[in-house]
Amino acid sequence: MVSVFQKPKTKKKQRNAVLDWLAYAGVRVGIFIMYLFPIRWNLQTGCLLGTVMWKYYKRGRKRALDNLRASFPDKDQAWLEQVGRRSFQQVVMLAIDIFFTPRIVRKDNWRHYCVPRNIERVKWLMQQQRGLILLTAHYANFEIIGYMMGLFGFNIYSIARPLDNPYINRYLYGIRQRKGQKIIDKKGATEQIDSIIAEGATLGFIADQNAGRKGVFVDFFGRKASTYKSIGLLAMQYNLPIGIGCSRRVGDRFFFEIECTRLIMPEEWADKPDPLTWITQQYTKAIEDFIRQDPTQYWWLHRRWKTRPKEERRAQS
Repeated sequence: MVSVFQKPKTKKKQRNAVLDWLAYAGVRVGIFIMYLFPIRWNLQTGCLLGTVMWKYYKRGRKRALDNLRASFPDKDQAWLEQVGRRSFQQVVMLAIDIFFTPRIVRKDNWRHYCVPRNIERVKWLMQQQRGLILLTAHYANFEIIGYMMGLFGFNIYSIARPLDNPYINRYLYGIRQRKGQKIIDKKGATEQIDSIIAEGATLGFIADQNAGRKGVFVDFFGRKASTYKSIGLLAMQYNLPIGIGCSRRVGDRFFFEIECTRLIMPEEWADKPDPLTWITQQYTKAIEDFIRQDPTQYWWLHRRWKTRPKEERRAQS
């Protein structure tokens, strides 16, 4: 088996268990208070908190504006500010969504909270249980996609990076897995891939993370972005289709359009001279396309373009 998951290079700093537990206790108290009020009130509060974060988190605001300015060079400063502020609001609203989803979304009422678009072929591939890769990005409520799949009994594993705080991480994993979704830590995924593929399960990834100097550099909003090789290598090794989609929030509500925007089949890359780069560019372009439909829902504070290609580094030295 090819090792497709890059392992961490640096040793983790020793954590303070007391501080971690106190942070966890603070989160639980905050969630208890949230549950005293309807979700629409919490989302309104989330918008206010996002605006406060935009005002006072100067480093994150600068990064978001820099990313937006480079991605939309024809837009004026007012537009960039508006999109960036709304993006911060979306981050806070997602946190609220995560805690409320298992409390309110059930099989008998899910249509009150989301509407599917163009998912029939992906659903059919999952029902066949021959293996599938599903990709999305840090966009709107990306968490609800895996939750809905688990709720309806689809065999799906989400590859995730665990949080540094073990208490909060364990609690959040419990919430995310409550209705059948399975979570695999990214650092231990390699050893489980063969058995997961043998099950005919679906693998879910957040596919817009910076991959460092060893990644594949592909175009993303007009700039080269380092992208993990793991997705393309998995698809090639196991001959797996790749579905790309998103969950887009409607207004300030807990309501989402869940859409498959691109399906890449193995025969599409069979005759390509560099299939790994081709696959990576195709799904990255598909992610860019759905972000462009509503840029306010993307995490522009994300350090997506942190690592630069070798030729750029040489030119700057």
